[in-house]
Parts: sequence; C-alpha cells; structure tokens
Amino acid sequence: MNTTIFSMSLFYNIGIKLYVLLIHLASLFNAKAKSWVDGRKNIFESIKQKVDPTKKTAWFHVSSLGEFEQGRPVIEDFKKKYPNYQIVLTFFSPSGYEVRKNYTLADAILYLPYDSAKNAKAFMELVNPDIAFFVKYEFWFHYLNQLNKRNIPTYIFSAIFRPSQHFFNWYGGWYRKMLGFFDFIFVQNQASEQLLQNVGINKVAVGGDTRFDRVYQIAQESKEIPEFKEFCKGKKVIVAGSTWEKDEQLLKHTIEALGVGVCLILAPHEIHSSNIKRIKKLFGESCVCFSEKEDVDISRSQILIIDSIGLLSSLYKYGHVAYIGGGFGVGIHNTLEAATYGIPVAFGPKFQKFQEAVDLIKNGAAFSIQNHDMLKNKYFHLFSNENDRVLCGKSAINYVNNMRGGTALLLDKIAL
Repeated sequence: MNTTIFSMSLFYNIGIKLYVLLIHLASLFNAKAKSWVDGRKNIFESIKQKVDPTKKTAWFHVSSLGEFEQGRPVIEDFKKKYPNYQIVLTFFSPSGYEVRKNYTLADAILYLPYDSAKNAKAFMELVNPDIAFFVKYEFWFHYLNQLNKRNIPTYIFSAIFRPSQHFFNWYGGWYRKMLGFFDFIFVQNQASEQLLQNVGINKVAVGGDTRFDRVYQIAQESKEIPEFKEFCKGKKVIVAGSTWEKDEQLLKHTIEALGVGVCLILAPHEIHSSNIKRIKKLFGESCVCFSEKEDVDISRSQILIIDSIGLLSSLYKYGHVAYIGGGFGVGIHNTLEAATYGIPVAFGPKFQKFQEAVDLIKNGAAFSIQNHDMLKNKYFHLFSNENDRVLCGKSAINYVNNMRGGTALLLDKIAL
C-alpha cells in the first residue's frame, strides 16, 4: 500500500470514528441522533435473530427514506423474479428506518452497523449475501471491500455523479478504488456516465432513476380520500409538500395575495407537535389540522395542515399546482411525486443538484422561484389561464412516463 492510499485510508477511518463519537454526544439532546445510536445497540444479535443463514440472500442498502423509495420498485420486482431469496434491507438513517421498519416485502430490516473493517466482516459473515445493491450515494469502503473480497455481485443504481466529488479530484485515487468494487454502476444521466469513464470506470450505463417507476406505481395505486375531496371542492388548490419554515412564510404571503378562491394543503417536512403549533400560529384562524377532521368541518377552512405521515404522495392528485419544499435550505425534496399527477411544480432556488428538477424546468413543467411575489405571479397566471396550466401539467406527466423503465433495465442486467 503506497503512502497516499495508506493516508487516505487512515483519514477515512478516523473520520468515521469521529462521526460516531459526535453522534453519541448529540444523542444526549437530539432525538434523531439517539435513534441512530439506540438502533445499533446489540445490532449483531438482531442480525442473528432476523436473518436466516440457510437461505439465499439479496442485501439492499439505502441511506434514508428517499433512497428507499428509489430502491422499492427494484426490491419488489426482484422478489417477484427470485421468490426464493430472502431480502435483507438496511438503513443508515433513522428517518428511513423508523418509517419503513415494518415494510412487509423485506424479510429483515436493520440499521447498518457503522463502517469499519471489523463491523463489515462480522456483518458479511452473519448475512452472507449472494448479491448486494446500493442506492444512489452510498459508498462505504469496508463493506464494499468485503463484498469484493468475497466475489459477491454488487451493484449501485440511480447513482448520480458531479465533477466536484472526491472520486474526480487529484487526491481521489483511494475513493475511485471503491467505484471499482461494483460489478456495474447504473447512473441517472450521460454526464455521470462520462465522468466515470474518464477515470477508467467502464462497467457503467445510463439506467435512469428508479424513482420514476415508483412514483408512477404510487399514482396508479392511490385511493380517494373523501375529506380531501370535500376540502378542495370548488377551489383552486395548491398542494405543498415537505415544507420548511422559509417555504411556509412564502406560502402564507402567496395564499393571502391570491384570495379566498384558492386553498392550500400543507404537508410539512417535520410533523412534531411544536412545529405544527408554529405553523398554526403563522397561518392563524384560516388553517386547520387534518387530525381535527372529526371535530370540525375542515372544508370551511382555507388551509389544511397534514399532521400525519403517509398521505403526501396521494395528496397531489387533488392539486391544480404543487409546491415542493427545501429549496431555500439544503435542497428540494421529491418533485416527481407531484409531477406524476400531471400538475405544474414550483420550488425554491436550490435545485441544481437534482437532475429531475433541472429536466422538469427544461420541459416547461416546473419553475424555480426566489420570493413570494414570483410564486404569486406564477400561480395567478396558471389559475387564470387553464390551457397553460394543463399544458404545463402534461409536460410533467410525459416526462415521468418517458423516464420509466430503470427497474427492468437493472434486473435484466443481473445474472443469478
């Protein structure tokens, strides 16, 4: 091992140890960090109890909930094609694990032990996967190294790469080694394919984003919710999903400017009681929570706050337009859940890292806004010009339909 590779390996291991230490410290006052720590207590005993060592095993690893939704159509089609395989599903983040820990099509759902040589070896010996799948951004050196040493077919799909990532910098040799551990890499776009080929990674193909398959499936399976239908009756409807405080302030000014003929269904990213209380205070008497539907006539309100999980993907079908939160923070959330219902999509300025958002704008199906005046003017135009709104929505659904098929492409490539 040369000096540079040894140094990068040492730096990586120290970084992982430091991260784990910080998470443990944060767990003393942060609920999410506490879940991260608690979920990994006696993790290897949990693996022994949940994984059947006598069965063929497919291991799927995802970071969080969004990556699970990308992986879900692959898991489900894999299970149909190979019913004799047990599915072991691991999460890195509590926000994914806690929501999907009872997902019925996985035989074992676990937290992934933090990445170390010892943990990776113990995990492989207990799970003994026959094939492994990673989704989008998950690159854990010791796990990938163990899979490679054991000649276990390993794939990553719905991956997307940018020139600024470690793999493509002058010091990136050690990181590029991880890319070589994959038997095949399915990327979302040609730019990612070219970046990989430029550094000698040739087992790569444009396989799209499997979220397109998932959101289409969700839309086909969505059920009518009478309360929402009644709330929206006779109104122009904005459905806002995964919103944060900046988004909500912007939407408050927008809904006030558009007037009484417009209503808002708001599904915030965080639904804990203190955040819901803050949102209710922001919007005032014009809003009501969905949980109050048994006590009040929610159809008389202008703003409906969704204070429970699991409804957002079905809400967009009631909207004339959508707003996706996160664009004034670290980045926008899932635009495809709205686009698949054929409605125009709006979001804040931080969208450039999301290929689907860039594409939706290019296709005239979405628009980025900087302030509430821009949002108000755009919504006013779409509400006043039905033909423009419908054309915009058609561009959205056409884009989703044209991008489907990544799941089939991936499963056709693997050989078991």
